[in-house]
Amino acid sequence: MDSTEWPYIPREGMRNFIVQCMESIGTKKEHAEALAEVLVSADYRGHYSHGLNRLDMYVDEIKIGVTSHEEPKILKETAATAWVDGSNALGPVVGKFCMDLAIKKAKEAGVGWISVKGSNHFGIAGWYSMKAAEQGFVGMAFTNTGPWVVPTRSREKALGTNPISVAAPCKDGQDFVLDMATSTVAQGKVELSHRKEVPIPSGWGCDASGKETHDPGLLLKEGGLFPLGGLEQSGGYKGYGLSMMVEVFCGILGGATYGPNVRRWQTEPATANLGQCFVAVNPNCFAPGFEDRMTDLSNTCRNLPKAEGETEILVAGDPERKHMKKCDDLGGIPYHPNQIEYLKTMAKNLNVPLPVIITAKK
Repeated sequence: MDSTEWPYIPREGMRNFIVQCMESIGTKKEHAEALAEVLVSADYRGHYSHGLNRLDMYVDEIKIGVTSHEEPKILKETAATAWVDGSNALGPVVGKFCMDLAIKKAKEAGVGWISVKGSNHFGIAGWYSMKAAEQGFVGMAFTNTGPWVVPTRSREKALGTNPISVAAPCKDGQDFVLDMATSTVAQGKVELSHRKEVPIPSGWGCDASGKETHDPGLLLKEGGLFPLGGLEQSGGYKGYGLSMMVEVFCGILGGATYGPNVRRWQTEPATANLGQCFVAVNPNCFAPGFEDRMTDLSNTCRNLPKAEGETEILVAGDPERKHMKKCDDLGGIPYHPNQIEYLKTMAKNLNVPLPVIITAKK
């Protein structure tokens, strides 16, 4: 079934549904809204692994008291930096607070660098870097995660998927938005394959012995993800190094839990204490004409001679814009039928009304 045939839900309806779900279990309205904004943005941009797919996990952590309703607080700061305690609040609440603070500092000092402890899963990293790009700044966001990645030459998980995001503004609004895991694939995409009951591609991960597997359930149960690049001979050690770099910025710099000590989300009912890092840089503090050059570089890449059989060359952020246009044309976000059933189960369990679900246009 092609995604154009999936049922779809208007964005505002999905946002309200998520807010109602979180409020039904006692979450503050502003915290619920922060979460809904990030989750809906993920689905709208085509990153289904980090949108509605994650809702039950946020709900469960509030229910069992692993995530708090407290507010983040600044522990130490200078004109350009801050160390923040996320107070174990929902990750999007912590992330929004920190990126807003980074932007404020960048406006005043040219750069804002915020390192955090005591946070939780914050959704797609790109949502935060894009907030800075919307202000004309270069934005960066990083987070460590539970240990799902097997370092090169190991068969035991020790690092997270530890995503990296960088967003840079362009004059034409076609901003460069890199949002990637430092593993071959994000863990959420394995979860989505498991929910859809489809095998995972080669190069995604291994079983308990370190042998490659195509079974998402087996990987999630006892295996691990490969670092970006896969095996050592195909460059996996580079992804391993990038994952360690994220730990430097997050777990180590922020004084949070790091590496194999981070609890495994969904499997260990314990406080996460994730480390995160948010950066905003004002390009006007450097050579003039940043957006002109950024636009030129992006368009140069898009207009290069195409490889045989290819119809277009993309720049980071282009695939997401294509998906957003499709959603806009439909009038909502298309969801796989299994995701719709999952949504209905959530609504029933939390006694929350369903959003309007529209049958795909033929």
